Amino acid sequence: MGERDDPDTIGRRVQRLRVQRGLTQKQLAEPVYTPAYVSTLEAGRVRPSDDALRHLAGRLGVTFDELATGRSARLVTELRLRLTGAQRSLALGEAATAVRQYSGLLAEAEEQGLAEEQAAALLGLGECALEAGELEPGREYFEQVEKRLADAPLPARVPALRGRAVAHYLAGELRYAVYLLESTIDELNRSGLHDPDALLLLYASAIGPYMDMGAHARAAQAAELALTLAPQAGDPALVARMHRSVARTLLAEGRTAEADASLVKAAELYRGLQLRTELANCHWMRGYVYAQNGELDSAEGELRRALEMLSATRAVLYSSQVTVELADVLHRRGSSREAAGLLRDVLGGLSSERGAVHAAAAHRLLGIIAEDVRDTEQAEEHYVRAMSLLERAGAAGDLADLCRLLGDLLRRTGRVEAALDAYRTGLGHRTAPGTTTLGPAPAQPPV
Repeated sequence: MGERDDPDTIGRRVQRLRVQRGLTQKQLAEPVYTPAYVSTLEAGRVRPSDDALRHLAGRLGVTFDELATGRSARLVTELRLRLTGAQRSLALGEAATAVRQYSGLLAEAEEQGLAEEQAAALLGLGECALEAGELEPGREYFEQVEKRLADAPLPARVPALRGRAVAHYLAGELRYAVYLLESTIDELNRSGLHDPDALLLLYASAIGPYMDMGAHARAAQAAELALTLAPQAGDPALVARMHRSVARTLLAEGRTAEADASLVKAAELYRGLQLRTELANCHWMRGYVYAQNGELDSAEGELRRALEMLSATRAVLYSSQVTVELADVLHRRGSSREAAGLLRDVLGGLSSERGAVHAAAAHRLLGIIAEDVRDTEQAEEHYVRAMSLLERAGAAGDLADLCRLLGDLLRRTGRVEAALDAYRTGLGHRTAPGTTTLGPAPAQPPV
């Protein structure tokens, strides 16, 4: 027998429903059972069989589950419909509305003892927290989802595992984020659970940390696998997210036109789905593509559009990251004063625990701007702060480049030994393309 309430609770429920419908114990019992049996059941002195509950449910006009557990099938359906509404609010960038909806749904799901719906509401609250840059609460929500789904198949837990990994990634904990994603991929493959949506979500989410760590070959492999899995995936929003992540890898390989085409596909999907935050992220990545290709006017337009959309949805952390990249474009276009102002404003919302890689990028650019005006002391201070952030995050490629900048500055100011130390540190982080200290890449699924 499945999960059900205790006999006393079921007995009271049967009596309440019988009285509401104006039935006697004899009318409820006939023709299969006796009034005495119904009386004993209502008193909680007998545990009814499944057959007895089905008979009683039919006479009372309710479902078996409703009589056995008190959960109305209609209530559960309505709860799931409202969950879809909360998901849509989040997709449209209405995070505050989504938080209210998910919080109310969580309370109702807990009251009804609906574990699956509780997990869905907690997952939504975790995504809302990431959107707002509230990384620690986000992680806690995702951990609660994993606990509630501890007995569920691994693919059901993947969205929460991925959310936790993204929270660590945004906090600058790149290696741990990659560990979570890769170990989950390995577990899926070892178990034969080759769920396309789950694998696509994990591979697409791993591309960003790989790129920041300088593991370009592994990022390229993840992108190729994601592209292979995309036709099998049933979630168009997931496919759109994958196209956006893959674009960054294509760009690193010099395949600019393909990167832009991938982003156009993502933008079309998100526009159709009205996912404003993800569409803003597509504009962000297109701006990144244009900037790397030297098309600074187009890059500025895309990044300003992304910033406008993200600010409207109050996606604070993502807005800060876009601002750093916009500042870089403005500096390259000769608007260093505006760039510096943007960077100083945004640094208040970034730290070693919250957007470490972009905080380092902001300090790096402020150092370059300071060097442009011959303020070497200020430049050195920014470079050192950036190094500290990148070392904590394990962003090897960026750290090597920063050591070169610091070394060049120290050499120009006559501190040759200190410059050599900086260069040596940089060489220690300049790994061969695609290599990290992460260990072997996860096994590939049979795609």
